[in-house]
Amino acid sequence: MRTAIHESPATQGIFTTLQAIGGKWKPLILFILLQDGTKRFGELRRLLPNITQGMLTNQLRELEQDGLIVRKVYQEIPPKVEYSISEYGCTLGSILTDMCGWGFKHMEFMKS
Repeated sequence: MRTAIHESPATQGIFTTLQAIGGKWKPLILFILLQDGTKRFGELRRLLPNITQGMLTNQLRELEQDGLIVRKVYQEIPPKVEYSISEYGCTLGSILTDMCGWGFKHMEFMKS
């Protein structure tokens, strides 16, 4: 009987990481907040032009639930909401930076 990959002790850490930051948008959102600091919803939407409003909302909610970002709501009209990377989210800094660096190297590799 085969053991599921996520049940294997050797791969459980990677599986857990991918659950938290996997997908097309989460690493990009985290990297933007890590590099550029606090952003409003509209700013994130402009920086990620191919993401739908609903997808951005869902991804931000999941990142907030996982404690990787902080959502701050200002009690004013019109409502103002800002997103920033949490202290815990900052622990992903080296991973995201390495992913970015690897991507550039991979692009060069694919050209040759």
